[in-house]
Amino acid sequence: MTFPTSPESMAPEWLGAVLGRPGRLKGFASAKVGTGQMCDSYRLTLDWEDGTDAPPSVIAKCPSHDEASRNIAKLTGTYVKEVSWYRELAAESGVAAPACHFADIAADDVDFVLILSDLAPARQGDQLAGLSLASLVPCIEAAAQLHAHLWNDARLADLGWLSRDNGDLVRALFPQLYVGFRERYAARLAADVLDLGAGLVDRLDAYLAREPAARTIVHGDLRIDNILFAPGGDACWLVDWQTLGRGSGAADLAYLIGTSIADPIERATADRPAFDHWIAALTAAGVAPDADALWTDYRVGALSGYFMAVFASMSVERTARGDEMFAVMAERPTRQALALGSLDLL
Repeated sequence: MTFPTSPESMAPEWLGAVLGRPGRLKGFASAKVGTGQMCDSYRLTLDWEDGTDAPPSVIAKCPSHDEASRNIAKLTGTYVKEVSWYRELAAESGVAAPACHFADIAADDVDFVLILSDLAPARQGDQLAGLSLASLVPCIEAAAQLHAHLWNDARLADLGWLSRDNGDLVRALFPQLYVGFRERYAARLAADVLDLGAGLVDRLDAYLAREPAARTIVHGDLRIDNILFAPGGDACWLVDWQTLGRGSGAADLAYLIGTSIADPIERATADRPAFDHWIAALTAAGVAPDADALWTDYRVGALSGYFMAVFASMSVERTARGDEMFAVMAERPTRQALALGSLDLL
């Protein structure tokens, strides 16, 4: 391995060369940013020689300091997926995402580093506060751009890192993780929220084996904590590509709407308008979507937020904010799934 994996191990000479200005970077300061629990992110504030035309700061993403997070990342190929996204797909996709200056990962699938453009003053969304449907419109359009890129495309099967099959691992782990999840959140979540997980365990094989109406590239964790918003909220950038995969774009969208809108009544009135806006954006991007079949995918996809809440909460470093975030990630999609009759479709 010939690259650093933390700010402490980065030399100014290396970083300056990565940014195309060899010998011009005098030094840098680093500060932790973001709320992600799967890896560590830092803002590097750069001290350039006078007269250097260069960015004042960049973002470095590195392996998590937490051993449990690193272990699950290795098992699921999490870091491999994000590095490969920036290496192979990001630029050609047209999706609004940070520009990548450097991306590499070691053979152990754990030691990695990404050097990304700093999109400040864009701000990370707040999962706990949530957003309205109107504020999610740029996110829906960005999702459609992503999904349109490889919609039913044969290349999906050729990207080995994307099609890495974790089905057996997930099938084995999820029931065990749900037991721990139910115990941890017994006092925080209502009985019907906890019981949805039991129903998902009972139908797990059908859930994992279900074929969507259309296959495409999906973000896999499309929630507002993983989206940066421009001041004023009229534009956004998708970040945190560690759960990238092949699957249902409609499920990606259901996950976004289900986890983002805090009030269940407001969310219930938003599901179909959000879906229709996504269909229109896909059509504008050159896709011919089957809206009726994809609406069924959306309804099943409402379960994906709950699924992620269980899997992630019991697999990554535990924090106070994380506990509440994962509780909300189960609670909101439960209301969505119950309203849409999601389990009955399996």
